[in-house]
Amino acid sequence: MLKTDVFTPSRFTSEGTITLRGVKVPYKTVCEDNVFYDNDGKPIASIFSYSYFRSDVEDTKSRPVIFAFNGGPGTSSMMLHIGFLGPKRIKYRDIDDDTLPLPPYESCDNEQCLLDIADLVMVDPVGTGFGRLLDESKKDLFFGIEPDAEAILTFIQAWLARYNRWQSPKYLLGESYGCTRAATVAGRGSLGGSDRAFSVAFDGLILIGNTVNVGKFFHDKSPVYPAVLAFPTLAAVNWYHNRPSNQTVEEFVAEAKRFADTEYLLALYKGRSLDNDTREHIIQRVMYYTGVSREYLERRGLAVDDVEFRREVLRHKGRYVARLDGRITRPLYEPLMDEQEWGAWDDPSMGKYDPFFQSVLCGELFPMLGISWERNFVNSASLYKNWNNDIKGQNTSQSLATAMRRIPTMRTFFMNGWYDICTQIGILYYTLDHSDLPMDRVFVKGYKAGHMVYLGEDNIQETSEDVRKFILGQDPTK
Repeated sequence: MLKTDVFTPSRFTSEGTITLRGVKVPYKTVCEDNVFYDNDGKPIASIFSYSYFRSDVEDTKSRPVIFAFNGGPGTSSMMLHIGFLGPKRIKYRDIDDDTLPLPPYESCDNEQCLLDIADLVMVDPVGTGFGRLLDESKKDLFFGIEPDAEAILTFIQAWLARYNRWQSPKYLLGESYGCTRAATVAGRGSLGGSDRAFSVAFDGLILIGNTVNVGKFFHDKSPVYPAVLAFPTLAAVNWYHNRPSNQTVEEFVAEAKRFADTEYLLALYKGRSLDNDTREHIIQRVMYYTGVSREYLERRGLAVDDVEFRREVLRHKGRYVARLDGRITRPLYEPLMDEQEWGAWDDPSMGKYDPFFQSVLCGELFPMLGISWERNFVNSASLYKNWNNDIKGQNTSQSLATAMRRIPTMRTFFMNGWYDICTQIGILYYTLDHSDLPMDRVFVKGYKAGHMVYLGEDNIQETSEDVRKFILGQDPTK
């Protein structure tokens, strides 16, 4: 990775106030490198953290701390930081507006911030944001499911000691791959790592855009057809664009899932042995729920592929839907050969918000936090290309289940967007149905959103209120 500076461990502090729920909340911030050293005392890597402390609290033992990180792997905490959790956030426009917002990018005070009830720590893992890998020969200590989780645990232990917060309630909030990270961190915290015990107990996990046991990415040998697992999300996207019924999206998706779990699954299993009448019934139902054409289903043997779906569901309108947020579209390429070759990489949502988020983060929030240096901020790096997905111990759902068994008060809150084709809610349902998680302490909610459930003024109101309830020990789904 290209560098624009020489690494020097740094620490920045600031103070501020924000009005939350009618109360003026004073806070202080500490933004700093958390450096890892080899046995000779040479720095090899750094995790960068942004810590927000409410400054008028005397008893910190009972005050929760939320450690938050995004995913990738290779993504900084930018989206959660400036889009959801921090006291300053971007001002949202319509989510399905195909035009890109032009400078000057707008921000606002985040009146939904949780700083009144919890201290916040945003985390840039090694190789992301301001986090750095300083010795390329040591990358295997950080770039993989298990080493990444142990590095995060090591950082959390050091942070708890530095700020005397070992006795505080502790929460992990992960988005996308951050769910994999959080589940593994929780399991390793209670069970131990490759060569040591960590003994960090977490009170709860908030998981946005589930990646706990996502089959095709983490070698989970799921016997269920991918088309069945994807079906609820594909139905939601079809409902949003084509409105095949007057039902709510929740009602339509629930009906589509019942069909996929029964008739559709059996039909895919039977294949050519289906009789003609049954086959015609299945074709009609799949067309109704997903919006794809008869010609497509005939060509694909009735199975809808989630990548191909993105160019099929709105082909009649000449549009292509996004992977991260199926509400967002772009024009469909012509001729078709170009779409087949390049279309999957030209996702209309992936680049839509990055310039907006990074401009507000770097241009407004960092000066507010007192961050002043020439270190380049890496919003996202392609670490996933060489990420070590091998798991020697428990898989991610087993890690989470272990932690929840060992900590009988620990709770988990799954938050998924109906229109998220990237981490589909059907895979979450399947994971929960085939894990031994204590379901009396597991909460699940779907949102009228894509991968980042908080995008949009309405969504950030709802999601923030739900997370607030969860931190306060209430049922976030009610």
